[in-house]
Amino acid sequence: MASLAQRSFFQRTFLHNFWLKVVSVLLAIGLWQVVAHDPPAEVEMKVPLEFRNLPDNLEIDSASFTEAQVRIRGPERVIHRLQASDVRTEIDLAGVHPGERTFDLNSGQVHVPQEVEVVQIIPGQFHLSFDNRETRVVEVRPRVTGNFASGVRVARVVADPPNVEITGPRRRVDAVEAATTDPVDVSGAMTRAAFLTQAYVPDPLIQVVHPTPIRVTVIMEGSRDEKE
Repeated sequence: MASLAQRSFFQRTFLHNFWLKVVSVLLAIGLWQVVAHDPPAEVEMKVPLEFRNLPDNLEIDSASFTEAQVRIRGPERVIHRLQASDVRTEIDLAGVHPGERTFDLNSGQVHVPQEVEVVQIIPGQFHLSFDNRETRVVEVRPRVTGNFASGVRVARVVADPPNVEITGPRRRVDAVEAATTDPVDVSGAMTRAAFLTQAYVPDPLIQVVHPTPIRVTVIMEGSRDEKE
């Protein structure tokens, strides 16, 4: 009886679902080998900040801080396959008002793949300024360059359209006198020359609302000394 009971216990314990147990053991051994041969690794990445939920009537009035240095850790195989697009930092701007504000940077704001953790973020804080959005129309003043023939000078420069609409933080928009264009080179022109170019404002926080090509016509004439 004892022998039969022992055989029955052996069969229930070791022979029942035998191949399933063998496969499980092999998988466990394989997993252990992968982990044992995949030590943790760290890497530092420059991660651009993504600003979310900025109120419709506001603009960011500072451009000095746009990315953070993030150090992350994970299995070596994952770190080696990591792409810059796999890591991103999101900053929630909901509820901000005109003025200055300091934001904290923490690991909860950094999105990373599974198996990867954020070790350090530099800096831990950053500062932004906000201003009301303003839109207005300004004149286009073309930039004309070139070496002119003797006795020839620029008589008139015409921009079409002559004005553009710009938008941005109120303080910056109010300080703009005019938009300018990419330089047009009129070297060798004797009577007139026409060019298609673009208008812009040098301040990077100000945008042209509806960018369209600007037709610049440069009209030349003889100098007074030459006429005399």
